[in-house]
Amino acid sequence: MLNHLGLVAVAAHPGTVAGGRPTSLRAVADSARSMPWEPGAATGVGSLPGTDPVEATRLVLGELPDLPHLPELPARGPGADMIGRTCALLVELAVELTSTGWAFTGRPGRDVRRARSLLSADLDALEELAAGYQGPLKIQLTGPWTLAAAIELRSGEKALSDSGAVRDLTSSLAEGLAGHATEVGKRVPGARLVIQLDEPSLPGVLAGGIRTVSGLHSLAAVEPADAVISIGTVRAAVPADLPVIVHCCAAGVPVGLLRRAGADGVGFDLGLLDTVAEDELGSAVEAGFAVFAGAVPAQEAELSALADTVDPVRQWWRRLGFAPERLAEQVVVTPACGLAGASPAYARRAMARCREAGRALYESPEG
Repeated sequence: MLNHLGLVAVAAHPGTVAGGRPTSLRAVADSARSMPWEPGAATGVGSLPGTDPVEATRLVLGELPDLPHLPELPARGPGADMIGRTCALLVELAVELTSTGWAFTGRPGRDVRRARSLLSADLDALEELAAGYQGPLKIQLTGPWTLAAAIELRSGEKALSDSGAVRDLTSSLAEGLAGHATEVGKRVPGARLVIQLDEPSLPGVLAGGIRTVSGLHSLAAVEPADAVISIGTVRAAVPADLPVIVHCCAAGVPVGLLRRAGADGVGFDLGLLDTVAEDELGSAVEAGFAVFAGAVPAQEAELSALADTVDPVRQWWRRLGFAPERLAEQVVVTPACGLAGASPAYARRAMARCREAGRALYESPEG
């Protein structure tokens, strides 16, 4: 049956989320124990400075060998940014660039072709440099709510203002994710994929904090149950054994909601930990949720002693009351957010610090 924008709805994957209902806690815990990365792993959030995908991929494979990721290089311009790259993956929905950003249009044009070309170049670099690679590999794309808060309808307002448009966008994104994961798997057949959904706008969506295109008003807050269903639909587009981590570098990450949506983990800026509901986070960790802890500054900073990076992670873990030996199994060290705004030299140092911190937490979880 055709939906609001003429798309066929994507069916939920068996055993994950159906109608917004989560998997069992046992299933979540079993999933966490089978995460493809080794204890003490570190990874990047996604974006890096520069414009050369070969250089960026080589850097990631060298500095983050335990859990490398497909780099994003927004400095190349529109289409290489977080929203543009994900627009390149949408199925049966066309977008174009306007004076105010990305917007739906009647048919694909040069903007989408450029975005797809940039993504293809990124995948070519990955295929060449990761030939023979065996291990976990993270890919990132924008989640449905951040996408809906960014793309405009043909009427001129954001897709977030129209629940039918959000459903269509979610279905298109889910189908695009499934195809993207398949393509990456073909190019790097030894990889065990980890999916990251970037949702920096999600707290604002839930709080009614997203402004209209005019900027004069705010769009209505989205009901948590609706957010669960959309994120769950995208999560269900890939097999249940592929971990899906939702990353949000804004304050107030809704960990409980993400858990109900079927996510396997959450990533956030550790500097915003006081805005995260500790009881929700503790319950999720107890059930086996992975945590991608943004412990290294994303912006240019003086990186002091390694202890200044790892001690806050240990202290947080200790405060939650979990056994030290579980820390490096469930926590992956990352930068606080993407590194696109940093210098190339700092980006390298930040990734190296993440790697060093992850190994320190594994070798000495109690300090």
